[in-house]
Parts: sequence; structure tokens; C-alpha cells
Amino acid sequence: MNPYKIAAQLYTLRDYCQTAKDFEETCKKLAGIGYTAVQLSGVGAVDHEITAAEARKILEANGLRCIATHRPWANFQKDLGGEIAFHQALGCDYAAIGGLWSPYRNDKSSYRQFLAEAGPVIDGLAKEGIRFGFHNHAHEFQRIGEGHRTLYDILIEEAPQRLMLEVDTHWVAHAGICPATLLKRCAGRIPVVHLKDTEVVDGVGPVMAPIGEGNLDWPSIIAACEAGGTESYAVEQDTCRRDPFDCLRSSFEYLKALDVPMS
Repeated sequence: MNPYKIAAQLYTLRDYCQTAKDFEETCKKLAGIGYTAVQLSGVGAVDHEITAAEARKILEANGLRCIATHRPWANFQKDLGGEIAFHQALGCDYAAIGGLWSPYRNDKSSYRQFLAEAGPVIDGLAKEGIRFGFHNHAHEFQRIGEGHRTLYDILIEEAPQRLMLEVDTHWVAHAGICPATLLKRCAGRIPVVHLKDTEVVDGVGPVMAPIGEGNLDWPSIIAACEAGGTESYAVEQDTCRRDPFDCLRSSFEYLKALDVPMS
């Protein structure tokens, strides 16, 4: 049994995690909803007020565990030892970046450059039992150059299998791709998947939504994740049209009702 299967991506609650006091209160609220795990991202308190070890104590006091992080790519390049120590203090064995930004460009040469530079980072983390992942948005699915392959195709087909792929279901669907189909291509490399629904709002267009309140096919998505070896589902909503805690509660209750496998 995996008691940490459903996690809250704290980027959803970034405005409520900027101080140590707010972070502690947020953890209490998440535990009250039923969450037992989180992904640490956008938590200002950890960047400015408390250490990773102190954050771990707060999490554990509320029955929570950190199953993944989002950290700046520059941190891994400039201070890999510091990042290893950070994750060890946090008790977390999965580190990821939120995307590939400047000075890299949205072209294949930049993505191949990243892969070359990521090799030593992935190996260094692996020696300490920490996996490394890449989180997508929609721009990685641009079809560029020879064969009209996407930038994400490079990550799937040319990257070493030890590069994990932190698939974000909303952004995949936003790019016009079936999330379940993509997840099947990434099988074996998706220990953490970001679950985020997409709904259509009159006069606005497609927007992010709590799980089960949008149009994504969740039974097929969950089935593809389970077949592909997903260990934890990180529930995320970058922007919320109502109270973000209520959105996370709605998503949690939907997934529980969906009988997400816990083993």
C-alpha cells in the first residue's frame, strides 16, 4: 500500500506558503482534507525563513511527506551538492525542474544542449538515491524542423531513460494531445504525474479546473499512469476560480471516489 499516492502540489497554494506560520497552517488544512503528501514548489517560506529540515518537521507534524520538489535548474548546475543535501534533509527522493527557460530557446538544439548538461546532474543525484524529472507545459509540443517532431519527442526518444518525465495533464491537453496516449509513451519514466483538469468557461475559453470538474478522461488517464508505474499523483491548479483549498478538496474527493489504486 502507498499512503502517499495522492499529493497536493503546493504551487497551487503558493500565496499561503510565504511565511513559516502560513506554511504550517496550510499543512494543517491539507491534512484536514485528507492529503498525506505534498510536492514542494513555490513555497516562499522554505526559500527565506526555514530550512529543509525544519520544513520536514512541519510536514511530519501534520502527517505529510514531501514526495517531490520543483527547484531551479541553475541550482543543480551550480550547487549539486547543496541540492542533494536539501533533498536529503527534506526526506525527498525526487527532484524536478518546472520547465526549460532562458538562456535555452524553444528549439531542438537547446533541448539537446540541456540533455548533454543534464547527464552529470542526473548521475550525481542518482548516486544519492534521488531521481530527476522534467515538468512540461504546452510549448514543448511545438512541431519544429525535420519530420515535424515535437520538442518533447526529444525528451522521450533521445534522453536517457533515467530522465523522469513529470507529465502535466492539463498542458498536454492544452497542446492538443491526448494525455493517456502520451503517458503510455512515457511508461516507466512517470513516477510523479501532475493531475490538472481543463474546463471551458463562456467568454474565457479553456481554463484549469479541479479534477473531475472539467473535460479530461480521468479513468483512461489513471489507467495509463498505473500501467506506466506512477507512484504519486500531484494535484495542481496554477490558477483557481474559487478558493484553492476548496479546489484541492474537490480534486481529492473525486480521486478517492474514482478508487485510485493505492498500491
